[in-house]
Amino acid sequence: MFGPRVQQTARHIAEMVVRPLAAIGMTPNMATVLGLLLNAITAAVLAMGALRLGGVLLLFAGMFDMVDGALARVRNQKTTFGAFFDSTLDRYSEGIVILGVILYVNTLPSSTEKAWTLALAYIAGLGSLMVSYARARAEGLGLEMKSGLMARPERVLVLAVGLILGAEQWLIWTLLLLAVTSVFTSVQRIVVVWLKLSRAAHQSPDAPGTPDGSPARSNGNRPDSMNTAQSLTSEHRS
Repeated sequence: MFGPRVQQTARHIAEMVVRPLAAIGMTPNMATVLGLLLNAITAAVLAMGALRLGGVLLLFAGMFDMVDGALARVRNQKTTFGAFFDSTLDRYSEGIVILGVILYVNTLPSSTEKAWTLALAYIAGLGSLMVSYARARAEGLGLEMKSGLMARPERVLVLAVGLILGAEQWLIWTLLLLAVTSVFTSVQRIVVVWLKLSRAAHQSPDAPGTPDGSPARSNGNRPDSMNTAQSLTSEHRS
């Protein structure tokens, strides 16, 4: 959702901010682990019911998520493993934050609203993970996948702003918005992949595939794929 100009500006600012960290020897992987710890603290704060403070911490942790990538560029240490490590720990971070919300909601008195809030939190978490998985799986097939309404920065922003401005009064509506847009984005990416593969099949009907000419399903074992390595080392947003 954020345009290339906004992303480029954010990356430039992040690179200026992290230069002192690079000077003292912080590595990109160290920053990735620190980001996970910040999200774990955020989840604990949310679980205790301090939703506004949790929203502020989530916003800070979300901004800190740019630090590892900026450090990699500043220190010229962009690696395939670093991108994979960052992407994997990002999924843990998202899951931990949603767990914090669920633990808080579980302390509320039983009601229909509580049941709906728990369900929406689960759907929001699942939808967020599927958005990232859809991109990873598409790029594993050699397809570029940068489209989508709600990548990770947008999801973090929606949840953080909802918590800061509305706390528990807006929680169910914040989770509803996050759930709907995350599921929409995952479906959006499925459609994009289907269109790309259909277009490729029509352009080269004699290419290896299934008997009807459609592309064969991959078994996912493509460790030597150059496209996969390039996509991993590209700027990660999921």
